[in-house]
Formats: sequence, C-alpha cells, structure tokens
Amino acid sequence: MTAKNGQLYQLSLTGVIGGLMGIFITRVFGGGFPLNPDMILEQVKAQFRHESPIEGSWIEKHAVPFQKFAVKTQVYYGGITRYEDDQLVQYQFIADAKTGSVLDIHRL
Repeated sequence: MTAKNGQLYQLSLTGVIGGLMGIFITRVFGGGFPLNPDMILEQVKAQFRHESPIEGSWIEKHAVPFQKFAVKTQVYYGGITRYEDDQLVQYQFIADAKTGSVLDIHRL
C-alpha cells in the first residue's frame, strides 16, 4: 500500500466512523425523548404574556398519545388562565412533547 492509498483509506475510515457516530448521537439525544413539560409551559406563557398578564397555568407531566388525521405523536395537555375585559378566561392547549409546538388552543 502506498502512502497516498494509506491516507485515502484512513480518511474514508474516519468519514465512515464520523457518520456512524452522528447517526448514533442523533438517535440517542435528539430523537426520542420528550421535552420537559415545564419548559413548554414557559414558552406558551411567554406568548400569552404579550397580550395580557397571566393569573394561572398548568401542564400535565406525562405525555399521552394523540392522533389528528394521519399524524400520530405524544402530547402534553395544559392550560392558561388570564383576565380579559375584567373576566377570568381559561384556555386549554395541546403541545407536541417532542418539539414543543402548540398543536391546538381552545378557549373554555
């Protein structure tokens, strides 16, 4: 094996190992774990605070299965209470447990 072929072999082996490590790290750390529900609640509260102060909030600590049409995911249910026109108004929201995205909000 010449020096040039040895360097090429070492470089390609390093690339393959790097690619496998990238796949492993993505699966372990980025793919399957739900986000902290308290962090999701803080994000939702921050959005609501842009309009008015919040009186109360809650979020379930366990993700539950959710399906809307063909999309299946795990979600957290939560709620926000605030004053609107001198009356307490409650909102319930559904947030994706893996991304933190709010999937739905209902005024109760």
